[in-house]
Amino acid sequence: MITVRIYRRGSDTLVAACDKELLGKTFREGELRLEVTSFYEGEDADEDMLLNRLSFCTVANLVGKKTVEIATKHNLISSDCVITIDGVPHVQLVKM
Repeated sequence: MITVRIYRRGSDTLVAACDKELLGKTFREGELRLEVTSFYEGEDADEDMLLNRLSFCTVANLVGKKTVEIATKHNLISSDCVITIDGVPHVQLVKM
């Protein structure tokens, strides 16, 4: 399961999404640290809902294998842009 939260500020819409089982966990690798906080906690989502939310966002912050895989599979992000912190994929998307 994925969890998705939407933030709106002015003309920007940010989608924060992660694999639900990662909520509340912190991942470290070298100097990198990824905290999966309540920032990501929102609606339970499947692939279709995530794609719907990503279709109207201007910015996205995605964490987790399932979440990032969906965005990659639908060519919303390039796998070259994904970083992995302690085995957990993370990517940010900005539409210009």
